[in-house]
Amino acid sequence: MPSFNRAYQQTLQAGRLTLGLMTPIARPDEAMADLAVERDLAQRADALGFAALWTRDVPVLAPQGERMMPTAPLDEPFLWLATLAAATQRIALGTAAAVLPLRHPLHLAKAALSLNRLSGERFILGLGSGDREAEFAIFGEDIAQRAETFRERWTLVRSALSPLAAERAVLREATAGHELMAAPAEPIGMVVVGSARQSLQWTAAHADGWATYHRDEARQQGRIGLWQTALRERAGGEAKPFIQSLQLELLERADAPAEPIELGLRTGRDALVAYLDRLEDAGVAHVLMNIARGPRDAREIVEELGREVLPRLKSAAT
Repeated sequence: MPSFNRAYQQTLQAGRLTLGLMTPIARPDEAMADLAVERDLAQRADALGFAALWTRDVPVLAPQGERMMPTAPLDEPFLWLATLAAATQRIALGTAAAVLPLRHPLHLAKAALSLNRLSGERFILGLGSGDREAEFAIFGEDIAQRAETFRERWTLVRSALSPLAAERAVLREATAGHELMAAPAEPIGMVVVGSARQSLQWTAAHADGWATYHRDEARQQGRIGLWQTALRERAGGEAKPFIQSLQLELLERADAPAEPIELGLRTGRDALVAYLDRLEDAGVAHVLMNIARGPRDAREIVEELGREVLPRLKSAAT
């Protein structure tokens, strides 16, 4: 397996399940996050042993989905993660995902390189293709060309995030031989989030991992199988990580059975541990948990996950 920066190595190791949290963790409905609360929660997550903190890229507050649901108001992702980096010491920081077709690849690469350096190599770059027509129109981009745009810009960003002289040739050509800043000591991991309008074969060949959505276990096992087949066909069998998100409503009753909710589970911690162990057995490397809004305080849930779930996972024993 190729060498990567600190964040990738501690979060996305093959054969070992780790847990991350989507941030802001305690954001109220249709309101900006409370920075003091989120800094405190990030510090607790760091101390409790979570592997990563993630955030989304929301360029414009345009409605989303078929039901035209309002978009959550979020801070600029790289500035947000830099703030969390300053409040923490070990935990990795990632975008899930930055919208590549709506960002100039050189600006994106500079932001990624800067955040990686300023955080002590704790950054993972997750990239998606975007799906809101209004955003593409506002930014002057053609939504019909987003798949091709994604591939073209990926190549340039990849070149900029590598320390290897041979791989940086694409960057030097794009900048007439000029550098953006110092090259990183180790490559910064780049993960495709969702399909990004690419085939799994393309993602297996070009990305350092694939992040997808929660599905029922039988369907997710099928997706893992397709990913592993694509890796054998296009990546020489390299063990690139499979990552999944999980919308989580954690109940107070530890023994409450798990039941499905949209993109996740409503469950007590005992059933959650059993579910996560099954995911590890199936080949999932990282679960990105999005704590659902509900009656329980977000700090209480983070504490329970850190104290009662993380130590009980199979991966904790190794």
